[in-house]
Amino acid sequence: MQIVEVTGFAVRSAVVTLRRSGTPLEFVVFPMLHVASPTFYAQVRRRLRDCDLVVMEGIRGKSAVVSTLTLAYRFAPRWSRNGLQLQRADLLLPESVPVVRPDVTAAEAVADLKALPRWEYLMLLVAAPVMGLVFAVRGPRAFLDEDLEVGDLATTARAEERADNAIVKAMSDRRDLRLLDALDAIHAAHHTEALRVAVVYGAGHVPAIVAGLRQRHGYRARDAEWLTVCVPA
Repeated sequence: MQIVEVTGFAVRSAVVTLRRSGTPLEFVVFPMLHVASPTFYAQVRRRLRDCDLVVMEGIRGKSAVVSTLTLAYRFAPRWSRNGLQLQRADLLLPESVPVVRPDVTAAEAVADLKALPRWEYLMLLVAAPVMGLVFAVRGPRAFLDEDLEVGDLATTARAEERADNAIVKAMSDRRDLRLLDALDAIHAAHHTEALRVAVVYGAGHVPAIVAGLRQRHGYRARDAEWLTVCVPA
């Protein structure tokens, strides 16, 4: 199943609804990109109004290391001619829907990164702002990179390489486990209720969400809807 699709015409993100037989609770997964067109975030917000609970990504606390890494995408929206916007909670969250934030703390995220070989850790800190500048200059055209594509199965050599990447694992493994523990708790408490639970997380986390809910509780993708993230100029 394709989660983020990159073509020469547009970048699209698949909003996936997961259900299981015999119980009414459903999880609606929104694969997010940190930078996108304002229209994309407006479409997500409209759909979140129809949900009963939002489980949302967001590292808690502050850290100079985390701030440096986020320069990889915080630069781009500063160039207004790009027509891009930085993802912000206030742009997405309807006031009436309760929110759960199970993400790691900044200290935990930094600890995972510092477990990398020192040269990889330092390379990451140097590369992030450079990538941000490149993204800002290229604007929406940067989305044409096929490396941004995400699927729920490692069916290509590129996907397998990403799954084995030590940096990706350091930035994702603990966060994925923390998220799945939160979804386990929601399932345990509410699986007999007809609730729509939105999971608003970065697209790179979605394969772990889909696999985890399938393996742990039998949820499977039943519906999907494409949203346009960006139309490169």
